Amino acid sequence: MGRKPFKSADEKLQIVLGVLRGEMTQVEAARRLEMSQTTIAKWQKQFLDGAHEALARGENARPPASRREADLQAQIEELTSALGEAYVELRAWRKGGALYPRSRS
Repeated sequence: MGRKPFKSADEKLQIVLGVLRGEMTQVEAARRLEMSQTTIAKWQKQFLDGAHEALARGENARPPASRREADLQAQIEELTSALGEAYVELRAWRKGGALYPRSRS
């Protein structure tokens, strides 16, 4: 007998919630789905671990940024600062108080 069909995240969620509500046991769910009880237990552990991590971060907290996101955020801050400096220089130049000496040509 081969592997059973893949279950979507929504299907797994419904099964895990059914077990947690007491509507069925892990063994009953496994028998009904023709899967191992270990698989159902693994889904339940993944669900509970994920819930714990979400609660630990808080309701409005973003997930931890990846290294790429952190690098991009640093680049945004650097470019924003450079743009601000360029804007100040441009305003000063337009008002006749140029930061650089006028050319003689």
